[in-house]
Formats: sequence, C-alpha cells, structure tokens
Amino acid sequence: MTETILVVEDQPRVVRLVSEILKAVGYQVLTAGNGQQALEMVSLEQPDLVLLDVLLPGELDGYEICRRLREFSSVPIIMLTAKARDVDILSGFDAGADDYILKPFNAKELLARVKAVLRRTQHPEEMTSATFACGDMTIDYARHAVTCRGETVSLTRTEYALLRELALNANRVMPHPDLLTAVWGSEYRDEIDYLRAYVRCLRRKIEADPSDPKYIVTLSGVGYMLSCPEDE
Repeated sequence: MTETILVVEDQPRVVRLVSEILKAVGYQVLTAGNGQQALEMVSLEQPDLVLLDVLLPGELDGYEICRRLREFSSVPIIMLTAKARDVDILSGFDAGADDYILKPFNAKELLARVKAVLRRTQHPEEMTSATFACGDMTIDYARHAVTCRGETVSLTRTEYALLRELALNANRVMPHPDLLTAVWGSEYRDEIDYLRAYVRCLRRKIEADPSDPKYIVTLSGVGYMLSCPEDE
C-alpha cells in the first residue's frame, strides 16, 4: 500500500521540492499551507505521516499544531525547522513530534528520515513479558503505558520506544550507536546529539530530579543505562 504524506509548509518553493522528492519514490502527497488546513486534512484524510514546518502563518505555529494533532491523532510527525537550538528541538518533542529535520536538508536525508519513522511506527515491536518494574516505575508493554511514583506518564511513541529499549537491557550499558540503531534505525547510528536531546526529554518525564537522574544513567562518552535495583 502506498503511504500518504501530508506536507504542512507555506513556502511554495519548499512545498514543490519536498513533494517532488516524495513522489519520485512513490509516496502520495497532500499539502496544507497553514495550521487550520493541516488539522482538517489530518482529520479527513488520515495520512500516514506529517511533515510539519515550525514557522507557519497565522496563530498556529508548528508546535501548537503538533499539540492539537496529538489530542485526536497518533499520526507520525516530523518537524521541519531551521532552529538548531536544543530548546527548540525539545519543544518539538514535548509537543509530540516523532522526529525533526533541520533546514536546509537534501533529498537523501529527507527520505531516510521518512522511511525510518514510517518503519518504526508501522511495525510494532514483538511482545515481551507483560510488565517491567524498576524502582517506582512500571512499564506495561501490552498497553504501552508507563507509571512513575503512582502517576501515569505521557510519552510520545519515540520516547516510549527509547525507554522500552533501555528497559529490555536494564543494568547494561547501551552504547550510543547500538541504542540509536535499535530505536531509530541504522541511519541514525551517529546522531549522538539527537539521542541526547531525547534522553533529556525522557528524563524530564520520568525522573524525580532530571538534573540528578536515578533511572537513566550516563556513561560519559559511551552510552546510557537504565539503572534498576538488582532485586527488581
């Protein structure tokens, strides 16, 4: 089945470029020039993926559109942004984005990101044991649900995938390339800054004190480990 991708972008030149790249490899493409159109098209057309520009005309920027989409849709979202600051990237993840691409980008990079996001969102992981407990955190694999200190934690699809991979390897150091490959795909194995941004987001949601993490431990220059009591 041919996947449909919604491109939300107000610059005609960028719309044409992205559309041509996607159509050349067989994707169907829809376009929207502002936030309201994007929300309506996702509701009506149910695309397989959304490429969403951060800076759009009108009252709704990309972050707000992403938040509103997450109120009724789990469609994968890749943010397109010229802003490389950590705070901007984290804002996209917090809003519910699955990935981001920095402008300017080339055709190879765009297609690699699109294929990787579609792959990991359309092919759910195999079931493991029903639940996993680590201190006061519990992961319900069947429901893709996480609780910490008795409270339900709202995670994006990618945040959950990252936490799940760490949990499956609890108390074992996951080198950066291995973790990136397992969660995002081999195309991402060198994207260490990308991984760090996601870890920061995840810590803000599951750690009692993100500045002094107890669960996701950093092994400087090596990788990350989910630290759990040995008797759990």
